[in-house]
Amino acid sequence: MVEVAPGSVTLHDRRTSTRWRVEVTAHLLARAPVTQAQYRAVLGATPSAATGDDLPVETVSWLDAVRFCNALSMREHLEPAYTIDDEVTSAVGSTGYRLPTEAEWEHACRAGTTGPRYGELDEIAWYAGNSGERPHRVGTRAPNAWGLHDMLGNVWEWCFERYDPDVYGDYRVLRGGGWSDPEWSVRAGVRRRSHPTFAIEDVGFRLARSLP
Repeated sequence: MVEVAPGSVTLHDRRTSTRWRVEVTAHLLARAPVTQAQYRAVLGATPSAATGDDLPVETVSWLDAVRFCNALSMREHLEPAYTIDDEVTSAVGSTGYRLPTEAEWEHACRAGTTGPRYGELDEIAWYAGNSGERPHRVGTRAPNAWGLHDMLGNVWEWCFERYDPDVYGDYRVLRGGGWSDPEWSVRAGVRRRSHPTFAIEDVGFRLARSLP
């Protein structure tokens, strides 16, 4: 995992034309999305539509990702980050594995840059223009300045927060674009939403941890 320095980021919702500034504390973020081999090692199987140990795990719901985080934490004798009952709540102060917040994700994706992407699209991302309509091994495109791979393209990544609870209820935020998305959709500021039980073949996730 990479230690991401603190900072701030301005999030933007195109639908409502609103912007908001968020302060981000230092945290750990995985260099690449969770792979099928990693997922299988913890939960015993992979739900992915494509097959390959080094491919990103996909066809995982937000709830699947949360359960994986807790299972991996327990396997490594860490306090689970989530309590899973009728709803999922975060354990305050836990340094177990978790999903990144939306602000953490965008701050890490940009890695100090201010444009729509942290490099040339074909060099940093698998998207509709170069993917051959399939996911690819993680870490095979150029990383950003902080050593993070596949922040754009390959698979969309779940974040923890609800997208807009007043309008969409429990729908959760997705970031980063995927292997089937056109160029305009694979940008650092693009937001997508989905129900926490929904799973599709271009959606995966990346691990984060809070620092003590």
